[in-house]
Amino acid sequence: MAGEPQKKQHLSALVGHTNGLTKPASLAAAAGARSGSAGSGAGGTSKKLVIKNFRERPTLPDNYTRDTWQKLHEAVRAIQSSTSIKYNLEELYQAVENVCSYKASPMLYKQLRQVCEEHVKAQILQFREYPFSLLSLSLYSTDSLDSLLFLKKINKCWQDHCRQMIMIRSIFLFLDRTYVLQNSMLPSIWDMGLELFRNHIISDKLVQTKTIDGILLLIEQERNGEAVDRSLLRSLLSMLSDLQVYKDSFEQRFLEDTNRLYTAEGQRLMQEREVPEYLHHVKKRLEEEADRVVTYLDHSTQKPLIACVEKQLLGEHLTAILQKGLNNLLDENRIADLTQMCQLFSHVKKGQEILLQHWSEYIKNFGTTLVVNPEKDKDMVQELLDFKDKVDHIIEVCFQKNEKCINLMKESFETFINKRPNKPAELIAKHVDSKLRAGNKEATDEELERILDKIMIIFRFIHGKDVFEAFYKKDLAKRLLVGKSASVDAEKSMLSKLKHECGAAFTSKLEGMFKDMELSKDIMVQFKQYMQNQSDPGNIDLTVNILTMGYWPTYTPMDVLLPAEMVKLQEVFKTFYLGKHSGRKLQWQTSLGHAVLKAEFKEGKKEFQVSLFQTLVLLMFNEGDEFSFEEIKMATGIEDNELKRTLQSLACGKARVLNKNPRGKDVEDGDKFTFNGDFKHKLFRIKINQIQMKETVEEQVSTTERVFQDRQYQIDAAIVRIMKMRKTLGHNLLVSELYNQLKFPVKPGDLKKRIESLIDRDYMERDKENPNQYHYVA
Repeated sequence: MAGEPQKKQHLSALVGHTNGLTKPASLAAAAGARSGSAGSGAGGTSKKLVIKNFRERPTLPDNYTRDTWQKLHEAVRAIQSSTSIKYNLEELYQAVENVCSYKASPMLYKQLRQVCEEHVKAQILQFREYPFSLLSLSLYSTDSLDSLLFLKKINKCWQDHCRQMIMIRSIFLFLDRTYVLQNSMLPSIWDMGLELFRNHIISDKLVQTKTIDGILLLIEQERNGEAVDRSLLRSLLSMLSDLQVYKDSFEQRFLEDTNRLYTAEGQRLMQEREVPEYLHHVKKRLEEEADRVVTYLDHSTQKPLIACVEKQLLGEHLTAILQKGLNNLLDENRIADLTQMCQLFSHVKKGQEILLQHWSEYIKNFGTTLVVNPEKDKDMVQELLDFKDKVDHIIEVCFQKNEKCINLMKESFETFINKRPNKPAELIAKHVDSKLRAGNKEATDEELERILDKIMIIFRFIHGKDVFEAFYKKDLAKRLLVGKSASVDAEKSMLSKLKHECGAAFTSKLEGMFKDMELSKDIMVQFKQYMQNQSDPGNIDLTVNILTMGYWPTYTPMDVLLPAEMVKLQEVFKTFYLGKHSGRKLQWQTSLGHAVLKAEFKEGKKEFQVSLFQTLVLLMFNEGDEFSFEEIKMATGIEDNELKRTLQSLACGKARVLNKNPRGKDVEDGDKFTFNGDFKHKLFRIKINQIQMKETVEEQVSTTERVFQDRQYQIDAAIVRIMKMRKTLGHNLLVSELYNQLKFPVKPGDLKKRIESLIDRDYMERDKENPNQYHYVA
């Protein structure tokens, strides 16, 4: 309550003095007297001081509002003309508060607006009288200079206007915070200033055209590499934004110009530049435009501007860019350029989708050239592994391990690798053999494990895994029987990988081969003990591997004439083995046998590691010095081709234990052979390799045919299994179920043949009324 009388006292003072800034002495004295009388009773009884409001509100003199406005008007004019103000700013603020307190606010606001409007209207004249003609967007120096001068002039006018309105608002702040705030229909003093500037200056068609043209001209110059006044651009575009004409007057035209510029630039540069240079240019342009948004454009322009640049420089040329440059970039493994392409394409609508389509096509085309061409069979698997490594690196670095990209890569590999049935599976098996065979010094155990892991990835893409199994089993048998396996751990590791990938059924026979080898070792320990108890143990040390026929590849038995000592030893072992395992049948595989022979030469004693066939030939020379091809054939019983290869290894290889007459690389009928007593070699034990007959087409075909035969059995078994469970089934449902169960590719025609075969053998029958319906025959 203490504040009320002070306020009324102050206002009542205005009655005595019209300027409202000083207090009359008489009123001050009266106030002092009142105060004194209140305190005079301090010595006696205390009294309450009661302060009452004036009964009547003090009235302002008639000329107060007019005189106060005159003073305020002068101050506003001084601000607008940038001259000094006669009055103290605090005094002017107080005057506004006084006028507003007496409900003169509407009149004061109206007068202020009128003064500001007159001033702004006067400013337009300097632009209308501006001597330069309407600007065009040409880059002639005169027009550029005129444009720059005009923009600086409009910018100065705007800066002055802002500074003036800030000063005016500070004086009329009480009006702004009371009357204007209470009237939602009225703009604030600052907004009123913006409205006046917008209505009378920027909305003027001539001024607006010159301003926008000038700004666009500066931006075009900057895009062409010229240095421009960026602070001027920032100020002018901020002005348009504040005046709320940025979008309508500037942004639309700016985006149209941008669209036009980059449309032409994209078409021109696509013809002139190579793809990496073009993409580098696009990235540079995008960075420049992003910098413009940060530096002087309104933030709202960023999205449409970047979208426009991406559309015209990338979106319109997606296919052309990929057709022109993707294959080269991939062929040359240009990781940095590919990464840039992936990043840019990911920002464009359907860009990544189209890129991945072309990427997939590249993998299919490149892979097909590796797989389909028989001339590349020798290096096919290694090239596939190298290609897979390259593709994986690109996915990791360029595509950032994009899931779609990984899935497409897998689909593409699966597509091309199966375009040539069976051969890739066969070659992968042979490649594994080359890595697991003894003498492969390319890799340590860790490196070998990594190589096998990579091979398994390629193996996953193959449909005909049973073809791989057939060739892998054949090669594994050779490694185990001849002792050529590099590492038992590596062999078992590979077996474990195959089991994990294809299931236990896939590897059961392969595991059986390993069990046979381990059991054979145990049997041989027992046989050695058995031989020690014999009255005539003989001087030949025999080692036998017992092979279960179902586990191992099928070998064609070859009957040869063995020396009596060997025949005797075979019979001893047969008696020993069948004594322990009655009911079994032994079949000797002479083509898989090998021996160590001791020999004497003029230089001294040597030992030879040779095959059984080589052994039979060399043992003949204990009986004589020279034999003809026909004599050797008669004595050993070895068939022609095998004998020729055997003699070739002994007489035409590096270690020539025999001399051939006539000399030559090939063995022919009628050739004669003599023992080479002058044989010399730096090693004591010498391994004489059999001349490896390259796997003939017939052998490959026979292996493949065995696979197909196995497949027929699997199809038959699957059909019977399904029909036994379902009893009655339609043809289409049966075929569909077969496709789900069979793990190898099969044609519908082949399935139909197997169904017909089973009907003929009375495993199933057709329905009498519906030929597409089958019934199981129990």
